[in-house]
Amino acid sequence: MPETALALPGGGAAASVPVAVLAAAVLHAVWNGLAHRIQDKLVGFALINLAYTACAVVLVALNPLPAAESWPFLLASVTMQVTSQVLLLRAYQLGDFGQMYPIARGSAPLLVALLSVTVLGQGLGGGELLGVLVISCGLIGLAFAKGIPGRAQLPALGAAAGTGVMIAAYTVSDGSGVRHAGTVGGYVAWLFLLQGPVLALIAWMRRGRSLLAGCRGSVVPFGIVGGVLSLTAYGLVVWAQSRGNLATIAALRETSIVIAAVIATVVFRERLGRLRMTASVTVLAGIVVLELARP
Repeated sequence: MPETALALPGGGAAASVPVAVLAAAVLHAVWNGLAHRIQDKLVGFALINLAYTACAVVLVALNPLPAAESWPFLLASVTMQVTSQVLLLRAYQLGDFGQMYPIARGSAPLLVALLSVTVLGQGLGGGELLGVLVISCGLIGLAFAKGIPGRAQLPALGAAAGTGVMIAAYTVSDGSGVRHAGTVGGYVAWLFLLQGPVLALIAWMRRGRSLLAGCRGSVVPFGIVGGVLSLTAYGLVVWAQSRGNLATIAALRETSIVIAAVIATVVFRERLGRLRMTASVTVLAGIVVLELARP
């Protein structure tokens, strides 16, 4: 696979994969925190999408066109990524960041592991599977730290869980597509260029010119930074997917839950609690298991 604008420096690609994924996890948690901090969530998501669309235009010019074999995967991913954003937007409108983010992210690792084995035929060693299970248990603990949710919370939980399903689906799609693309940078660039304008268009159709009223104060810089972080985070993930095991990458990526728990506590003043602390340690223990199990 030729080098691209998104390729990481250095010769140790295998060693760089976990570093890239963990960096992506931090960036992902931060941009989601920025999106949740914007009071008008629809405005926030529209700005984030427009920001990374602008970045994608530049990347399209700097990178080669993905191979024809990758386009079915790419277009499928665009559809699923837009769907996941709509669902995540709804979850953030209805629920707390500290609960919605863990559910959205935490339901993906086991689904990715199942799909990568049953659909793609990738094998998982016993240690890797144990790591995925441990991380997933920790994420479930983080999600339900406040107890079993009531009926009033079901729409928010449904939107968050639906987001997780879409994350699992597009992770597998992109993991296959980027291996056929011949260019990581070109694949990521077109992925963001095609999906970026969709949510902004949906927001404009719903609000019209009144949408502009929400673009004031710190909202615009938050949206721009969120968009750049979003593209960078997923670019790192796709780069890693072109070189590593999909289920392992997906599980490592979910460590963003730990960062999100800190953001929820420090920024949004949500109580972390003993159960969330225990669940966070469980996630970290799962990372250790995964790293020790790597061939």
